[in-house]
Amino acid sequence: MLPEEETGRSTRRRRALLITVLAVGLTALAAFTFVQTASRSPAGSPSPTAPVAGAYPWHTGIISTTFWVGEIFDPNAADGSQVYSTYDSGWMDGYGGCDGVRTADDCQTEVRTAATDYFPTHLTPLENPFYLDLPFDDLNDAQAFATREQVVPWAGQSAYAGSAGDNTVSLMKNRWVRIRSNGQTCYGQIEDAGPGQYHDAAYVFGSDDARPANKKFNGAGMDVSPALNGCLRFSDINGENDTVDWQFVEAADVPPGPWTKIVTTSAVRH
Repeated sequence: MLPEEETGRSTRRRRALLITVLAVGLTALAAFTFVQTASRSPAGSPSPTAPVAGAYPWHTGIISTTFWVGEIFDPNAADGSQVYSTYDSGWMDGYGGCDGVRTADDCQTEVRTAATDYFPTHLTPLENPFYLDLPFDDLNDAQAFATREQVVPWAGQSAYAGSAGDNTVSLMKNRWVRIRSNGQTCYGQIEDAGPGQYHDAAYVFGSDDARPANKKFNGAGMDVSPALNGCLRFSDINGENDTVDWQFVEAADVPPGPWTKIVTTSAVRH
């Protein structure tokens, strides 16, 4: 073998060895990267769009007023009576009567305390006394109804399959909300729409803590029931100055409490 042939063979061997070493190194690096990625994203993690506990944004510093089943706030206004709700034409009957103190011609609210789990003292309710409203009427407001599949975060859940365009199904009724105020955290179900506005999607579903579009009632963005008023330790049983933080929450993430003694499951009633 000539000296130059020996030199060429040695060069080729060194190159082959170097390529092998590089290949082994790259394989090890890829394996390490996979392990690190897997540790950050475990198998079975929910997709970014799937509702999970804590996924819904908080709405903070929101004025909340109080309303109650059977209240006649303004007999001359289309939305001035709580004898019925936007989701239930027989709300007062379905609930079991006046959610307060019945007088000869009126239904007044009352103070609620932990001693009675914030339940009404003059009747046994047939539905959850921990109820509230938010300004998005997905049945009777034309704009809200037309856009609800695009703006309501849970519209794609299996429970609402086939409900698009169906005004006998509400995406809002009976949904759960977590509410904080005065160091208390309580839970309630949506059973009406308001106050003052009925398609305020930017506030209700937005992720930037937008202020309510409503300018009435001190700019309130929520009404709560007497039970929630008491549970949250509001300063007034029927005022316009109490504030809350709130977020939507899935039913599976609602802890046991007085709000789960009776859970409303009734469907829309026109």
